[in-house]
Amino acid sequence: MGRASTRRRVVRVTVGAAPDQRVDTVAGEEPLELRLAGRSLAVTMRTPGDDMDLAVGFLVGEGLIGSGDDVRAMRYCAGTDDDGRQTYNVLDLVLDPAVPEPDLAAAARSFYMTSSCGLCGKASIEAIRLRSRYAVADDPLRIEAATLAGLPAALRRAQRLFATTGGLHAAALVDEQGRLELVREDVGRHNAVDKVVGAAARAGLLPLRGRVLLVSGRASFELTQKALLAGIPLLAAVSAPSALAVDLAAESGMTLVGFLRGDSMNVYAGAERVVSVTSRPEIGAHPAR
Repeated sequence: MGRASTRRRVVRVTVGAAPDQRVDTVAGEEPLELRLAGRSLAVTMRTPGDDMDLAVGFLVGEGLIGSGDDVRAMRYCAGTDDDGRQTYNVLDLVLDPAVPEPDLAAAARSFYMTSSCGLCGKASIEAIRLRSRYAVADDPLRIEAATLAGLPAALRRAQRLFATTGGLHAAALVDEQGRLELVREDVGRHNAVDKVVGAAARAGLLPLRGRVLLVSGRASFELTQKALLAGIPLLAAVSAPSALAVDLAAESGMTLVGFLRGDSMNVYAGAERVVSVTSRPEIGAHPAR
């Protein structure tokens, strides 16, 4: 299997000092092709590791399945590099016979749009709401603002690969007490979320009611969509949301938090779930892996 990180020689340049040659750890990145019963579905660039979680989470996030039980089998297909070694870069999935067979041609067009320019327009929001299997508007989740404020630091402490490479995004599934239940890392923001959702789906946890999805970057429309399709009532991002992400969250009854930094945050939708308090509880736990 490909490596999550690798070593490369670099020249360290510092103003006013002589160049210094050293070895640096960089994040791994390789393509992963997903197939359904032998037919190509999508190709994504990812950090090797947790590939089966990524595959299941991707299918959930595209509305093709609703639980881990919808996938009957997964296996790596034959694929070798120039030296004849297995690359583990092609993963074939077999869905349960009861799952409606997806239109792979239409799905490929949708995935292309998402990766190139994003979806846009009110019709897209309505389409996503119709595809979602789980309602989040009635989710009773309430979480203290101080708990949310402590999550980015807890996530950073749990990022094992980021600590050595500095080049990976992360996503975490968090309960209302601020405990990190799952953490996944990847060079792609979407992949990190898919890995978290896929791990939860394979554990039989969908819909993810009463949970927070924490992401290390911005809150795009696509990430908000993935949270909605997994039944997650609150998406929190350390950076900015997009306007369409705010619209989708408001339309679906999801809470959307952005600019989660230090002791402050912006709540763009569903503010009733964020409870403001003066005391700050201890945050962080050892995440499940």
